Amino acid sequence: MSGSDGDCAEWVFPAVPDAVRGARSLVRRTLDEWRLDSVEDLTVLLVSELVTNALRHATGPIGVRLCRPATTPGILLVEVSDPLPELPRERVARPDDEDGRGLQLVASVTHRWGTRPGEAGKTVWFELAVPR
Repeated sequence: MSGSDGDCAEWVFPAVPDAVRGARSLVRRTLDEWRLDSVEDLTVLLVSELVTNALRHATGPIGVRLCRPATTPGILLVEVSDPLPELPRERVARPDDEDGRGLQLVASVTHRWGTRPGEAGKTVWFELAVPR
């Protein structure tokens, strides 16, 4: 989990409903170990949203990665990857819509966020400010 570039933890989950629970559990445990209690609940909520989106729209493995980059102290970087190449887009959900609020939530509560294509799919990432 540690390296010269900072602390990182990463996992790959099969595209099954239990992936959300597994991701929440491992993210919570890691943030407890890193003593980042102040962002734990929010991080778990956002990871849960993004893993759920990956389950709905992609097939194949879902990656989750947490990093405390040494180059940017005070930032927690979170990435969720899946094999679907299409980048998601933020949309405005109507009051009676059942879904469509995940990226809106990510955009409204994070320091920064974005998406990027990868060799085998895409990554949605966000940064949260954390105490130093």
